Amino acid sequence: MTEPTVTESLPEIGYYALSRHPVAPAELVDEARLADRSGFGAAFISERFNVKDAAVISGALAAATERMGIATAATNHNTRHPIITATMGATLSELSGGRFALGLGRGITPQWQILGLPPVTGAQLADAATVLRTLWRGEMIVGHDGPIGDYPLLNLGVSVSPPPIMLVTMSPNTLALAGAVADGVVLHTFFSDAATREAVRIVRDAAERAGRDRAAVRIWSVVATVPDHLGEAEHLRRLYGRLATYLQGYPDVLLGANGWQRTDLDTVRATDAFSGARGPLDATATIDELRELARAVPSAWVADSAVGPPEVCATAIARQFGLGVDSVILHGATPSELLPVLDAYRRVRPDLPALPVNPGTTPAALAEAAR
Repeated sequence: MTEPTVTESLPEIGYYALSRHPVAPAELVDEARLADRSGFGAAFISERFNVKDAAVISGALAAATERMGIATAATNHNTRHPIITATMGATLSELSGGRFALGLGRGITPQWQILGLPPVTGAQLADAATVLRTLWRGEMIVGHDGPIGDYPLLNLGVSVSPPPIMLVTMSPNTLALAGAVADGVVLHTFFSDAATREAVRIVRDAAERAGRDRAAVRIWSVVATVPDHLGEAEHLRRLYGRLATYLQGYPDVLLGANGWQRTDLDTVRATDAFSGARGPLDATATIDELRELARAVPSAWVADSAVGPPEVCATAIARQFGLGVDSVILHGATPSELLPVLDAYRRVRPDLPALPVNPGTTPAALAEAAR
């Protein structure tokens, strides 16, 4: 891989590390170094319980890069003891020089049932955020009895620069929770423009009701970005295969957020590709199965993605800022595959306010903290 000249950083643009499946963790470091030099502002990690552990990958990203922000988007509070999660956040904050943000999410209820864990609630997320921030301040918690559990003693024994806490969500209730208690929000791939605008409104209104600056929560939209030089097979896998995988896991929330029709979902589910899936469709579907899914998925469901020549992708990305978000994650391609898109984006980049490197922080939040 040829390393580019170090170029101006774009703190408002991120990418998902190891977004292709099956995952090859060994690809992480070279791609991260390329992204860091090319100007990507942040790398995000979506955890899967196989060879994609969020703490390990975040550490590798911190060691491989110098400029980029790093965030989990998402991991879950219920898969680690609070002290372990606090240790993870503290270590990564120190290791990265303050570039790390801890993104938490609800996860998928069927997965928790399989693992023998209770579903994640909003009360648990709020409680986890309070506990983690208390521990990062170096304070001892004695006799905690709350939604995340009962703990006789919680203490790190050190104080650290606290990493911001982000929530990764698409449901109205959790978006409102994020506005009240989180430092940042990561939305979901395949949100329509209308769904993105509504999510932004919910977060900003909730922040105001909580007595916060409306701009104190950094909102990231996530745009499926599939430039046409990837070819047909990858185009189908990363667009339709990825969307179908989400529909395997949590169709109701996606339908609700976007106002999609259930009859259209029934059509997708009726395909041989979907009904005969051998696992996540973005990892297992054949080219013929992907073509079948592409025929079944309504065009409106992918209309607001960034697909086509780099210039078209760049225009779709730039349009996101008009919806009210602060930053955009390009999802579905590696930094090396996205370089033409990034170059094109620089030519249409909107006039944006300066943003901190840490992906969970805004200028308004820093000003709030200083008061």
